[in-house]
Amino acid sequence: MIDIKTLIEANRSGTAKGLPCFCTANEHALRAILSHAARTGLPTVIEATCNQVNQDGGYTGMTPSDFISWVTGLADEAGASMEQLILGGDHLGPNPWRKESAAHAMEKARELVRLYAAAGFRKIHLDASMPLGGEPPLSFAAIAERAADLCAVAEKHAPDPSQLIYIIGTEVPIPGGETDDPDALDVTSVERFKDTIETHREAFTRHGLDSAWDRIVSVVTQPGVDFSHTSVFEFDPAAAQPLARSILSEPGLTFEAHSTDYQPASALRALVQNHFFFLKVGPELTFRFREAVFALADLEAQLPIPAPSRLKEVIATRMETNDAYWRDYYKGSPEEIELLRTFSYSDRIRYYWSDPAVAEALNRLLTNLEAEPVSETLISQFFMGLDFGEIPRAPRALIESHVQRCIDRYFAAAGMTP
Repeated sequence: MIDIKTLIEANRSGTAKGLPCFCTANEHALRAILSHAARTGLPTVIEATCNQVNQDGGYTGMTPSDFISWVTGLADEAGASMEQLILGGDHLGPNPWRKESAAHAMEKARELVRLYAAAGFRKIHLDASMPLGGEPPLSFAAIAERAADLCAVAEKHAPDPSQLIYIIGTEVPIPGGETDDPDALDVTSVERFKDTIETHREAFTRHGLDSAWDRIVSVVTQPGVDFSHTSVFEFDPAAAQPLARSILSEPGLTFEAHSTDYQPASALRALVQNHFFFLKVGPELTFRFREAVFALADLEAQLPIPAPSRLKEVIATRMETNDAYWRDYYKGSPEEIELLRTFSYSDRIRYYWSDPAVAEALNRLLTNLEAEPVSETLISQFFMGLDFGEIPRAPRALIESHVQRCIDRYFAAAGMTP
């Protein structure tokens, strides 16, 4: 079993060690993550969000136990040990039901947390920050009270509560990145951080959760990082210094940084050095996946294949037909929107890979390229930067190696090497 607390104490003592948290339900991205885990033996965190996976299936169609079973099967195929994996639940709380009354939404949130804990998820981010059913913005105390309520459920239903670790705090960027380019991002103030800690400590005590309090390992704060459709807001260590120093007065705690996708490697390293132990990444994984798939589609177009996949055409058509995942996000001329729809940092295209028509086209693309001998010279044209003699020939291997560009750089930035 991975000893998170030892790694955290090393981080707090000044050793630049951290852990990437890979938040994705894309099968090809997960296979790349698990292949990396099998090859390196490194501790690996894989997370699902409350919107991806819940009792209603989320947008993946999976319940928490479904997700655990799926990842277990993929890990077995990859040769990765489940002992080196930490499965996490992100933003566990009432967010999927926030338009319902507080009573109904919290009851569903309790069931969500129960299912995650019972299924074997170990890393639990408690997030009850959102107003429910038209409530006004919540106070720190109200958020903490609801988080403690949910924690009590996890403690009751986990197979071994002593193996649970908790993340609290909710000052995070908009999921999927900013929809506009703000002039600046506000770093969480020390006062707000302290209020989060104190209100949660009091709520946990009221609920008799002292042992669970000792297993809170990280607090979500805003270090000043995010991305929009076309911009990346880089970490400024100087601006985050007061916040970074404040964590050392709270025994056993570190920070968790969300939406760190696309940060330069130097910024990721600086985050870890400033006690942002957990680095959350999601869209960057599927951005790399999309790059690889589009490169394969361009490669396929160079070959005399009788029934080509026409993958790019298929996905463009499906995004036009079903615009629910992007229409409220992108603005501009038709030409600008078309570019954003496919190439933006926010990667809204990631929601379409499970569309049946797109999935069929992707499968045809891979089948076509597996059946057709492809020269190293042709592959090199579309996967530049690979050394001759080391260029994979199989399309799935090309996807895996490209997605692992993201995985490798996160582990390196976190000071984790095989």
